[in-house]
Amino acid sequence: MLEISGIGGFILLVLDIWAIVSIVGSSATTGRKVLWVLLVVILPLLGFIIWLLFGPRSAKV
Repeated sequence: MLEISGIGGFILLVLDIWAIVSIVGSSATTGRKVLWVLLVVILPLLGFIIWLLFGPRSAKV
């Protein structure tokens, strides 16, 4: 199992929080938001990469 600690873990935590905030602020349906957030929470590194490539983005103001 991959274990990320130290500065790498902190950076991943910040990126995951950024992804979750972006997902919640997107125009996606509630169900899709929940699924994306669960993916990022359960699989932090892989979930972030998948969200970065295919996930919903925050609505531009």
